[in-house]
Amino acid sequence: MREGIHPAYGHVVFRDRAADYAFLTRSTMTSEKTIEWEDGNTYPVVDVEISDVSHPFYTGTARVLDTAGRVERFERRYGKKG
Repeated sequence: MREGIHPAYGHVVFRDRAADYAFLTRSTMTSEKTIEWEDGNTYPVVDVEISDVSHPFYTGTARVLDTAGRVERFERRYGKKG
């Protein structure tokens, strides 16, 4: 790899504000804000709007679109073709 063209890759804390959840990982993202983590070290913190802890798909609160009901309603209203 060429020297000096890649962003710095280091530890970053991602914080989900909706679920009050944070996790430490490595990333090229950075931030001016910092947080003291459980291990006593200070890391940059990036606030995210949604993560796997608060996403409706992963929490089981996702709504399922009733497409069959829409088709049946259309057929009742306008009649079946054929």
